[in-house]
Amino acid sequence: MLSIPQIYRIGTMFWDDKYGTHGLSPDGTPVSIIVGSHVCAEDLDEAWIDGEVIGIEGRNATIVTTEGKTIIADISNIYPKDTEAPPAGVDDMTKLAYLHEPGVLHNLASRFALNEIFTYTGNILMAVNPFQRLPHLYDIHMMEQYKGAAFGELSPHLFAVADTSYREMINEQNSQSIFVSGERGPGKTETTKMLTRYLAFMGGRSGTQGRTVEQKVLESNPVLEAFGNAKTTQEGSHDCMAASVVLVNLSRSNLISMGISRGLQFVHIFLKGHVFAKSLTQKGTTIAFTCSLQRHQRDVKKFKLGDPRSFHYLNQTNCYEVANVNDAREHLETRNAMDVVGISQDEQGCHIPCGTAILHLGNIEFIKGNEADSSKLKDEKALYHLQTAAELLMCDEKALEDSLCQRVIVTPDGNNTKPLDPDLAALNRDALAKTVYSRLFD
Repeated sequence: MLSIPQIYRIGTMFWDDKYGTHGLSPDGTPVSIIVGSHVCAEDLDEAWIDGEVIGIEGRNATIVTTEGKTIIADISNIYPKDTEAPPAGVDDMTKLAYLHEPGVLHNLASRFALNEIFTYTGNILMAVNPFQRLPHLYDIHMMEQYKGAAFGELSPHLFAVADTSYREMINEQNSQSIFVSGERGPGKTETTKMLTRYLAFMGGRSGTQGRTVEQKVLESNPVLEAFGNAKTTQEGSHDCMAASVVLVNLSRSNLISMGISRGLQFVHIFLKGHVFAKSLTQKGTTIAFTCSLQRHQRDVKKFKLGDPRSFHYLNQTNCYEVANVNDAREHLETRNAMDVVGISQDEQGCHIPCGTAILHLGNIEFIKGNEADSSKLKDEKALYHLQTAAELLMCDEKALEDSLCQRVIVTPDGNNTKPLDPDLAALNRDALAKTVYSRLFD
């Protein structure tokens, strides 16, 4: 689930390395556009339209589209069309005569129309979200089909990628990673679930305490979704970061343990601010797990929670609930999943307070202090949230306040403390909230 530019860049490199350049210059721009060439040109409504060049003047090409419309386009923005491409598309896009954006999109669209959602570019698998359930694609029968099959022998499928990774790991005894990437709403989480299911199916048949490893892996999904998803305008849940599936501790072809690591990609995107919802129709992101605590009066009292609308990091939106999602039930499933994956009660006792402490940090507001370019707590409400955050984080209240309102500059001659104005203090507060959250996954 790479973006089109990523597919284009990677695919072009693969093509050039394997076959040499045909129809594309080294930087990927089309060449040899002449009168009579069949081309693809950009269109505001259709993205790309087909046509034939009937004239070229300088950098401008006159094109008659297949619908009979005459347009003028810059020659650098048109691409040669493969007139011999099969109507049903190709299963590996290195087979295309021209691996460029319109060619990639047309091929994916042709296959998608036939419910073929998977396509290769070399050893890269692209998946188009069907936005519907296709259970036959992921059932046991399909797993058996791809078990042990050579890569490329069968139709493109994520099971082929998973099987290749598993075989390489067994044969070479080296760690393998499967990187799942994509923009908002392409189905990264579902893809990761299917990958883990296949890998556990292959190597995780032995079980402990009545559960197979496959069951344990699949039961861990609520943890990933609770801490990694948000509701957006595009779908019910949105995975905020790419995922990689990591397998460890192999013994006699059995998958003894399996983990899902969000790794550097999580930290990178997280630091861009996805912990805070900005869109009016987006439910608060990974902190949304703590919202489910609102349904449990014991936790409300223990962690000093309130209505989600009362927290700054959550009230930037108009979305506090998701249709057909029971927060209370998902809270219990998440707590159960934490037990399943081996997060002890003591560790849970750290994760949950840290999550709620982040919400209280967001409610700490600042005003100008007595000194120039300094700040202090705005009012008693800000003081209450500071005290609560300090209590949950088990740190000194005064030290926490100082860390928000000041910064320490380390020099060879010693440390210098510089006050921060209200705006910088607020940025400092947000940076601390993000750092605390990211440390939950260290």
